[in-house]
Amino acid sequence: MAYWLMKSNPKFFSIHDLQRLGTDSWNGVRNYRARNFMRDDMKVGDQVFFYHSSARPSGVAGIMTVSQAGYPDPTQFHPEHRHYDPIATEEEPRWYMVDLTFEQAFTDVLPLSALKFLPALEDSLLLRKGCEQLTVIPLEPKHWHAIMNMAETLELLPEHTD
Repeated sequence: MAYWLMKSNPKFFSIHDLQRLGTDSWNGVRNYRARNFMRDDMKVGDQVFFYHSSARPSGVAGIMTVSQAGYPDPTQFHPEHRHYDPIATEEEPRWYMVDLTFEQAFTDVLPLSALKFLPALEDSLLLRKGCEQLTVIPLEPKHWHAIMNMAETLELLPEHTD
């Protein structure tokens, strides 16, 4: 299993939207590096932090799981869609997406301002200069566990009732 962080502006799609839907496709990504991660590296069962970007505060809002590995994003083929790409063809698609399933929403967003103080994240792409706009970020297990530990310490993980 691999670990990821995926960013979305909550004005357009939030952890609570995914919670309401249960599972949804992560379409519209138009960055080649992020596309390559989704197309080549993300696998069913991988764990993903849902990150609210361009928000106050920006930060980790919850957890989701990859439920379908990368496949062509159909929005690239439709001229009326805002993600249309006139160069893409069904025989040679340019853009890919994955399906994600909601796992849990944190009780509050774990802000980037707090994540910056985690020594385990010093070498992560999340904090690396020049990677701020990357919407799909691979995480090492130590990054994932450091963020989870901080969420537990701040009591952001909702209690499970069985």
